[in-house]
Amino acid sequence: MTLSRTVRSTVVTAALLSASALTFPASAEAAPLPPACQEALLTTLDKFPVADFTVPDKVQSGALEEFGNLSEADQRAFTEKACAAWNNWATRNGQAVATDLDTRYRDAAGPVCNKFTTSAIGTLKKYAPNVPAETRELEKVAKKVWQNVMGKLAVEATNADCRKAYNGVKTGW
Repeated sequence: MTLSRTVRSTVVTAALLSASALTFPASAEAAPLPPACQEALLTTLDKFPVADFTVPDKVQSGALEEFGNLSEADQRAFTEKACAAWNNWATRNGQAVATDLDTRYRDAAGPVCNKFTTSAIGTLKKYAPNVPAETRELEKVAKKVWQNVMGKLAVEATNADCRKAYNGVKTGW
């Protein structure tokens, strides 16, 4: 499996847990993903069983585009050690993270874009400090993607509430 394959598109995991930016297309020259990263591609979403939390389509497509444009240096962050650490952490903490996301999403006011940004950034700030140190390079990539996507959406959103929501979280966690 190479980075050029698109697997279940979502930014939930990418945006939410520092190292989970694992669903993206990239150049055909990309090196094969290590086995733990392949596992993460296939199982991360299952580890965070949200019921209410929703990622707007524009966020998903923007994240996929950003991941597709990752530099070779950024792609090198996807190591066996980093992905294995992520998989273990996500298995142990996924239900708690999903519950937190759902609660924050239900409690947030406004349109879906605001509910998404409010719940995502709140959960990121709560859980990111506890993600294993081995995933820090992945976290840097996830933050870069988050900042680029939120920055673009803050400019492009047609709804003023959404522009404000995306602008308010574009600096990340």
